[in-house]
Order: sequence, then structure tokens, then C-alpha cells
Amino acid sequence: MGVEEVKLFLQHKKFPGRIVEHEQSIATVEKAAATLGVEEKLIAKTLTFNLKDRCLIVVTRGDARIDNHKFKSTFNKKARMVRPDEVEEITGHPVGGVCPFGLKQPIDVYLDVSLKEFEFIFPAAGAANASIKITPAELIQITDGLWVDVCQDVLREPSP
Repeated sequence: MGVEEVKLFLQHKKFPGRIVEHEQSIATVEKAAATLGVEEKLIAKTLTFNLKDRCLIVVTRGDARIDNHKFKSTFNKKARMVRPDEVEEITGHPVGGVCPFGLKQPIDVYLDVSLKEFEFIFPAAGAANASIKITPAELIQITDGLWVDVCQDVLREPSP
């Protein structure tokens, strides 16, 4: 699993040729932002959660943190991330390359509303050195995801 499955998935969804494979790892928000030359908030983090009866994916902006109260209110379960050693088995993608595309098995995908404010975002693409540039509208369309509000409010700098 990995980049090849993501490429096939994107081709099937009519979004081919969008993956960029980098020479170095972009496995963290910090590394991805530095490599892509963008702010950390534009990196779309893909988090995998275990709700006992099922797993789900939440995609958030790079500088966001899950709000446990909002998460529990939305999903009726406490937020428990999948253990790193189980992530690839569940998603088909290694830690640092997890994305909501080309998943090993059907997993519900949710996008935090904090992503809506950006023209483009940059999720991983199945490997620790692969990414894609995509609009939030395209991301929701490709993943058949749902919008949720499960992140802490991000402090924004006041406008000049």
C-alpha cells in the first residue's frame, strides 16, 4: 500500500498526476511546511482514531489540536488515536504518510471546518515523502467526507 494506491485512487476519482514525491521526508507538519515552503497551518494532518466499534479519520489543519470535548460531543466517544504500530495495518499507509486517499479498508473520513478558510491545503499522499496540493472542496469531494468541528479554536493574529 502507499503512494501507488493513492495514485490509482486519485486517477479513479479523476484527479490524476497531482502527487509530488519529495527527496526528503515530510513526515511531520514542521518538515512538510519547510519542504513545501508554506505555513504549518496549510499542512493537512490526517489523524486516525479508534472508537472501539470502528475507526475513523479526521483531517485537520497543521497547527490545530483535537478538542476532546468537541470530539466526544460529535462522535459520542472519547478521542483515542490508533497506536502508531497499528496505523499502517488499518489505513495501508505508514505513519507520516497517512492520508484519506487509497485506504486499505473503508474508513469514514471527516474534515475539520478549520480547513475551509484556505484556498489550498497539503495532505500527505501515502508515503512519508509524498504530498498533494488540493482545495478543501476537492478534498471533501474526493473522500466523500463530512465536515465536523472537532478542533480547538486556533488563535488568529489580528488584522493590521
